[in-house]
Amino acid sequence: MQLSPEQLAQFDRDGYVFFPGLFTPQETQVLNDCVPALYQRREVYNVRERGSDAVRTNFAAHLVSAPFARLARHPRMVEPVAQLLGEAVYMHQFKINGKMAFEGDVWQWHQDYGTWRNDDHMPTERAMNVAIFLDEVNAFNGPLMFIPGSHRQGVVDAKHDLTTTSYPLWTVDKALIAQLVERAGGKHGGIVSPTGPAGSMILFHSCLVHASSCNLSPWNRVSVYLSLCAASNHIRRFQRPEYIAHRDFTPISCLPDDCLLGELPVDLPWLHGLPASALETSADDITQAVTP
Repeated sequence: MQLSPEQLAQFDRDGYVFFPGLFTPQETQVLNDCVPALYQRREVYNVRERGSDAVRTNFAAHLVSAPFARLARHPRMVEPVAQLLGEAVYMHQFKINGKMAFEGDVWQWHQDYGTWRNDDHMPTERAMNVAIFLDEVNAFNGPLMFIPGSHRQGVVDAKHDLTTTSYPLWTVDKALIAQLVERAGGKHGGIVSPTGPAGSMILFHSCLVHASSCNLSPWNRVSVYLSLCAASNHIRRFQRPEYIAHRDFTPISCLPDDCLLGELPVDLPWLHGLPASALETSADDITQAVTP
């Protein structure tokens, strides 16, 4: 799938492109059917909400679950990112964020590249996120909020918040958020929040400032977040475990467009448990050249 000239212009201007209902209900159901079993696992890659058993984030499902392994190589997701970055991409991070009914906690204002740069030593912002809704996202169940055009500011100042939620994040100061929102239009478009049916997809720039509020509604808001990075821009430090920041820089080869509805064989290297190497970390930069 390729982006049109109009979509390319929108991405350049706003930092994101929204595709309502891009995946069919049948495709989305295949993925949704796998989520309960993944969330039930008592594994380190399931980060739970502070003071709750509800899963906040499930990492690396594409190495455990066949449907998610196929999604990780889906052309509707991979090809537009490769088009925008101008080269082949690898999977830097794979998450299923579970903002569960009544329990889903806030995600503070942040840029994803801020974390990737500070924690993983990713050289530049030539990476981006793809969000795929597994549930309907509405105004009440904690939708993503973007500040349009904020990616044009490059990397902004951030601090490492280790206490607000169960997951550490490099967050942006409230005063700077207020400035960015006002610059983007204030009450007239300074914050946007794409909502839509399950199966919708958002591409957004790694420097786009975004957040989401708590989910106080009775409706889950489960979404997949795939972070794709230009192969030449791979991370240089393994300070975070591999289930969070992946170390396989092999460019993604796409499967056929109908791959979610079939039984195409896929490799599931962590199906029977995480290897010890997936938990190893190092504060040192990679000393040897890595060929993607």
